[in-house]
Amino acid sequence: MVESTGISVRELIEVFEFEQLTGNDASLNRMITLADTNRPGLELAGFFEHSQKKRLVILGDKEISYIETMSDAKQKKSFDFLTGDETPALIITKNHACPTRLEKCAKKKNFPIFRTSSPTTRFIVDVVAFLDEKLASSESIHGGLLSIHGKGVLIRGESGMGKSEIALELIKRGHILVADDRVDCYRIHNKIVGMAPDILKDMLEIRGIGIINVAKMFGISSVMPKTEIDFQVTLEAWDKEKDYDRIGTEEAKHESILGVDIPKIVVPVREGRSMAVIIESAVTNFMLKEMGMDSAKEFEERVIQFIEQSK
Repeated sequence: MVESTGISVRELIEVFEFEQLTGNDASLNRMITLADTNRPGLELAGFFEHSQKKRLVILGDKEISYIETMSDAKQKKSFDFLTGDETPALIITKNHACPTRLEKCAKKKNFPIFRTSSPTTRFIVDVVAFLDEKLASSESIHGGLLSIHGKGVLIRGESGMGKSEIALELIKRGHILVADDRVDCYRIHNKIVGMAPDILKDMLEIRGIGIINVAKMFGISSVMPKTEIDFQVTLEAWDKEKDYDRIGTEEAKHESILGVDIPKIVVPVREGRSMAVIIESAVTNFMLKEMGMDSAKEFEERVIQFIEQSK
């Protein structure tokens, strides 16, 4: 199930060192639902159409300088709009003084205004990066996630396919566990980042043994908190009636996670196959393809050359 999230202004100020200028404790319960910020040039000029009211409002050098040229009546009109019910908060950068008219308007409405010493551009980059992660769309997926050769690899398949046992073998071969059994996926920009739920971090379930702590058993370098998902391996039971791709020339497959297409392959599971080695090889082949080296195409070209020479 895809979830949309929001955070309170209170959560924001717990991370960033703000000086609170207006608003009481209750004002910190306003919700932030958009990661974008608003530097209100047009709003200060008196144009309010198409303005996104749900963004954090940022006042920097240019805005403060412009406000000093505005009449009291224009300030009142603009500040009344900027401190509306849908706006989460207003932040003044570079330790600028809060304009008197703005402070009066905010106190009347119990609207939160904060001040930071950070330069405007640097602050916007930091706060947007924080909000991008906190407000990302999320989805929980059944499967395991490992970092293999530096690539985030999602291993999926029906219960009983041996995903956790394969993950254990891959960890013993030097790869890194991110999540087992359940992967919480977040869309940040056009990338999917996966991590384990807090209760399952560093844990791996092995049937017949139980739960093991991978970090304690194999060392802290055998686990990591999150990784971008680059590739998916889907495990399925071997079907002798099915015609599996033996060369690798079939059309590339993808799995959509939160609207982002992730390259994937389907690997049949059968007794006697070393699945850890096969997955490791699949990831290596995927990396080679990313660099423009396609073994299947190379083999195809060899076959064509052989046929031409035979003629």
